[in-house]
Amino acid sequence: MASIDLPRALQDYFAFAETTPTRNGRRFSITLPYLAPDGRLERLQWWYHLSPAREKALGEVALTALRTEAIERFRLHIERWLQNTAQQLHANGAIPQVSPVGARIEVNAPPEPMVALTPPPDAQMDGSDDARDESLRPAAGKTAFG
Repeated sequence: MASIDLPRALQDYFAFAETTPTRNGRRFSITLPYLAPDGRLERLQWWYHLSPAREKALGEVALTALRTEAIERFRLHIERWLQNTAQQLHANGAIPQVSPVGARIEVNAPPEPMVALTPPPDAQMDGSDDARDESLRPAAGKTAFG
Protein backbone atom coordinates (compact mmCIF):
# COMPACT_ATOMS: atom_id res chain seq x y z
CA MET A 1 0.00 0.00 0.00
CA ALA A 2 1.26 3.46 -0.87
CA SER A 3 2.18 5.58 2.13
CA ILE A 4 1.17 8.79 0.31
CA ASP A 5 -2.36 9.12 -1.04
CA LEU A 6 -2.95 12.75 -2.00
CA PRO A 7 -5.16 14.30 -4.68
CA ARG A 8 -2.30 16.60 -5.76
CA ALA A 9 1.47 16.28 -5.95
CA LEU A 10 3.18 16.24 -2.55
CA GLN A 11 5.13 19.44 -3.25
CA ASP A 12 1.82 21.31 -3.76
CA TYR A 13 1.36 21.05 0.03
CA PHE A 14 4.78 22.56 0.80
CA ALA A 15 5.33 26.09 2.06
CA PHE A 16 8.61 27.77 1.08
CA ALA A 17 10.49 30.49 2.97
CA GLU A 18 13.84 32.26 2.96
CA THR A 19 15.54 33.75 6.02
CA THR A 20 17.47 37.00 5.95
CA PRO A 21 20.67 36.51 3.90
CA THR A 22 23.97 36.60 5.79
CA ARG A 23 27.58 36.78 4.68
CA ASN A 24 27.59 32.95 4.83
CA GLY A 25 24.87 32.76 2.21
CA ARG A 26 21.14 32.29 1.96
CA ARG A 27 19.05 29.82 3.99
CA PHE A 28 15.74 28.38 2.88
CA SER A 29 13.13 26.12 4.41
CA ILE A 30 10.43 23.86 3.09
CA THR A 31 7.55 23.09 5.46
CA LEU A 32 4.88 20.42 5.23
CA PRO A 33 2.03 21.05 7.68
CA TYR A 34 -0.04 18.00 8.59
CA LEU A 35 -2.71 16.92 11.03
CA ALA A 36 -1.58 14.25 13.50
CA PRO A 37 -3.91 11.36 14.38
CA ASP A 38 -4.96 13.19 17.55
CA GLY A 39 -5.99 16.27 15.52
CA ARG A 40 -3.03 18.51 16.41
CA LEU A 41 -1.42 20.59 13.68
CA GLU A 42 2.19 19.46 13.24
CA ARG A 43 4.90 20.11 10.64
CA LEU A 44 7.93 18.59 8.99
CA GLN A 45 10.67 20.98 7.86
CA TRP A 46 13.64 20.76 5.55
CA TRP A 47 16.37 23.41 5.56
CA TYR A 48 18.93 24.04 2.84
CA HIS A 49 21.70 26.57 2.27
CA LEU A 50 23.14 28.38 -0.75
CA SER A 51 26.65 29.73 -0.21
CA PRO A 52 27.80 32.87 -2.04
CA ALA A 53 30.51 30.83 -3.83
CA ARG A 54 28.02 28.26 -5.10
CA GLU A 55 25.55 30.96 -6.14
CA LYS A 56 28.31 32.72 -8.10
CA ALA A 57 29.54 29.49 -9.70
CA LEU A 58 26.08 28.28 -10.79
CA GLY A 59 24.75 31.68 -11.80
CA GLU A 60 21.04 32.36 -12.21
CA VAL A 61 20.04 28.69 -12.23
CA ALA A 62 21.60 28.11 -8.79
CA LEU A 63 18.46 28.81 -6.81
CA THR A 64 16.17 26.78 -9.09
CA ALA A 65 18.55 23.81 -9.15
CA LEU A 66 19.06 23.87 -5.39
CA ARG A 67 15.32 24.13 -4.71
CA THR A 68 14.55 21.20 -7.04
CA GLU A 69 17.21 19.10 -5.30
CA ALA A 70 15.90 20.06 -1.84
CA ILE A 71 12.30 19.19 -2.79
CA GLU A 72 13.36 15.75 -4.00
CA ARG A 73 15.43 15.05 -0.87
CA PHE A 74 12.58 16.25 1.39
CA ARG A 75 10.09 14.05 -0.48
CA LEU A 76 12.34 11.01 0.03
CA HIS A 77 12.75 11.92 3.70
CA ILE A 78 8.95 12.07 4.13
CA GLU A 79 8.48 8.70 2.42
CA ARG A 80 11.11 7.06 4.65
CA TRP A 81 9.60 8.66 7.77
CA LEU A 82 6.15 7.34 6.87
CA GLN A 83 7.53 3.87 6.15
CA ASN A 84 9.64 3.72 9.34
CA THR A 85 6.74 4.85 11.53
CA ALA A 86 4.11 2.69 9.73
CA GLN A 87 2.01 5.71 8.87
CA GLN A 88 0.28 7.03 5.78
CA LEU A 89 -0.28 10.56 4.48
CA HIS A 90 -3.66 11.34 2.96
CA ALA A 91 -5.81 14.40 2.35
CA ASN A 92 -9.38 15.43 1.79
CA GLY A 93 -8.74 19.11 2.44
CA ALA A 94 -5.98 21.68 2.24
CA ILE A 95 -3.85 20.10 4.98
CA PRO A 96 -2.79 16.45 4.72
CA GLN A 97 -3.41 14.03 7.58
CA VAL A 98 -1.16 11.33 9.02
CA SER A 99 -2.66 8.12 10.36
CA PRO A 100 -1.46 4.58 11.04
CA VAL A 101 -1.31 2.36 7.95
CA GLY A 102 -4.67 0.68 7.44
CA ALA A 103 -6.52 2.94 9.88
CA ARG A 104 -7.61 6.09 8.11
CA ILE A 105 -8.63 8.68 10.66
CA GLU A 106 -10.47 11.64 9.17
CA VAL A 107 -9.73 14.58 11.45
CA ASN A 108 -11.73 16.97 9.28
CA ALA A 109 -14.94 14.99 9.88
CA PRO A 110 -17.81 17.01 11.34
CA PRO A 111 -18.02 16.84 15.14
CA GLU A 112 -20.58 14.70 16.91
CA PRO A 113 -23.77 16.57 17.90
CA MET A 114 -23.57 17.99 21.40
CA VAL A 115 -25.96 16.92 24.14
CA ALA A 116 -28.19 19.73 25.33
CA LEU A 117 -27.46 20.85 28.90
CA THR A 118 -30.74 22.64 29.39
CA PRO A 119 -33.48 20.85 31.34
CA PRO A 120 -36.39 19.43 29.37
CA PRO A 121 -39.47 21.69 29.22
CA ASP A 122 -41.52 19.40 31.47
CA ALA A 123 -38.92 19.38 34.32
CA GLN A 124 -40.05 20.75 37.70
CA MET A 125 -38.37 24.02 38.59
CA ASP A 126 -40.07 24.52 41.97
CA GLY A 127 -36.95 23.95 44.10
CA SER A 128 -37.91 20.41 45.21
CA ASP A 129 -34.48 19.12 44.19
CA ASP A 130 -32.54 21.54 46.43
CA ALA A 131 -30.77 18.72 48.32
CA ARG A 132 -28.75 17.93 45.25
CA ASP A 133 -27.80 21.59 44.79
CA GLU A 134 -26.75 21.92 48.47
CA SER A 135 -24.08 19.26 48.01
CA LEU A 136 -22.42 21.43 45.38
CA ARG A 137 -22.28 24.55 47.53
CA PRO A 138 -19.25 25.23 49.78
CA ALA A 139 -19.70 25.02 53.56
CA ALA A 140 -20.61 28.26 55.35
CA GLY A 141 -17.64 30.56 55.72
CA LYS A 142 -15.61 28.61 53.12
CA THR A 143 -14.85 29.40 49.53
CA ALA A 144 -14.71 26.93 46.70
CA PHE A 145 -10.89 27.08 46.96
CA GLY A 146 -10.67 26.26 50.66
